[in-house]
Amino acid sequence: MKIDVITAFEEMVEQTLSHSIVGRARQAGIIKLGTLSPRRFTTDKHQTIDDRPYGGGPGMLLKAEPLYQAIQQLRKKTSFVILTSPRGQTFDQTLAKKLAKKRHLIFVCGHYEGIDARIYPHVDLEVSLGNFILTGGELAACAMIDAITRLQKGTFKKQDVTVSESFEEGLLEAPQYTRPEVWRGVKVPQVLLNGNHKEIAAWKHEQALKLTKKLRPDLLQTASQQVMKVAKEKKIRRK
Repeated sequence: MKIDVITAFEEMVEQTLSHSIVGRARQAGIIKLGTLSPRRFTTDKHQTIDDRPYGGGPGMLLKAEPLYQAIQQLRKKTSFVILTSPRGQTFDQTLAKKLAKKRHLIFVCGHYEGIDARIYPHVDLEVSLGNFILTGGELAACAMIDAITRLQKGTFKKQDVTVSESFEEGLLEAPQYTRPEVWRGVKVPQVLLNGNHKEIAAWKHEQALKLTKKLRPDLLQTASQQVMKVAKEKKIRRK
């Protein structure tokens, strides 16, 4: 997968995505990451990419032409252009899976007070991390790229590590434990020590339901629909 990020703060993206899992995926050639500054497409000596909004208002807006030129330089037939935007679709694991299947992603990072609205028709999707405002879209783009990279084949030696994570079945992930068996008087649940995989799976599902009901009850309806969908698909395959 090729991922490009259009940003005036290239070092911010490069440094964030040079470590841990994403950094190793880049070194292994699983993803190729590039950055492009809209300042390269300015015509004044100060490389100005922002200006005051028409009609007044606080802050500065990113100008349309530098962003447009950057998009056009990177865009190919296989490209999918994403604008980080607080008004966009909320990013979640389902969207991460869809984007992970794309061959080339281009992230356009908003900054300052926003962007000239004439850029919106030149992107394929606006995406938000949630109902809050960041100073710029760089951190949002990095978070999405991290989630997408984890789903690429070869990122993990055992790709099934992503199967039982939170949101994969619409539920939060069950609690997990490691050594020591007893820590400050608290023991690891006995069911995890008995080696009975069927009982362990049942316990994890029960705990996932309890945890989701307690912390994210809004997910339960979606989880129920997803479970029914999977069951239906399995029934069709058996036929």
